[in-house]
Amino acid sequence: MNQFEKALNLTFVAESNFVEIPHYNGAGRPSTEQKPDKFTYRIEGALASLPSVRMEQLLCPSCFILASNQLDMQALSDEQLIEAYKGQQKVERGFRFMKDPMFMASTLFLKSTKRIMALLMVMTICLLVYAALEYRIRQALKEHNEYFPDQKGNGVQNPTARWVFQFFAGIHILVINQLHELVLNLNQYQLELLKLLGENYEQFYSDSG
Repeated sequence: MNQFEKALNLTFVAESNFVEIPHYNGAGRPSTEQKPDKFTYRIEGALASLPSVRMEQLLCPSCFILASNQLDMQALSDEQLIEAYKGQQKVERGFRFMKDPMFMASTLFLKSTKRIMALLMVMTICLLVYAALEYRIRQALKEHNEYFPDQKGNGVQNPTARWVFQFFAGIHILVINQLHELVLNLNQYQLELLKLLGENYEQFYSDSG
């Protein structure tokens, strides 16, 4: 208990109690005259904090330095600037995805500077489309209060576009007499997500007449 109290900063132990728990060898309920074979002890208590101490810590001077090329002080508030800065991690995750072996970018070897710049532009545009689709999927799920299964089968409203792509794997098109096309292996979750995204998305996975 003393070691625990020394580790506390904004809280303290308001009350504590040590409970002695007897243990008996053998099965069944012990008799009233039987003495315990051993004891274990449990610490019970309650924590409390002083609001004045907590507020003093919250009001302690601190700063978060950000540099921006936006010289108009009215264009972005401090809160918006920090939010934009913290949102960069989404872009970083996207570039990490492009480095993934599944993206197969490492299989291309380009010696010309122009071709490398062209590939970078194409990959950046792909990342932009990827991020826009992920944002649209999450917004559609939240607006309609719907859920999409994650890797463990739990319903979530913020699936990654990469997982959605993997979830849509295995869909095939059956061509009959070169006239009719049937889309196979669409399940309930895929159909519901396509419906939420809109008619244009549904048409990509609809059977031909």
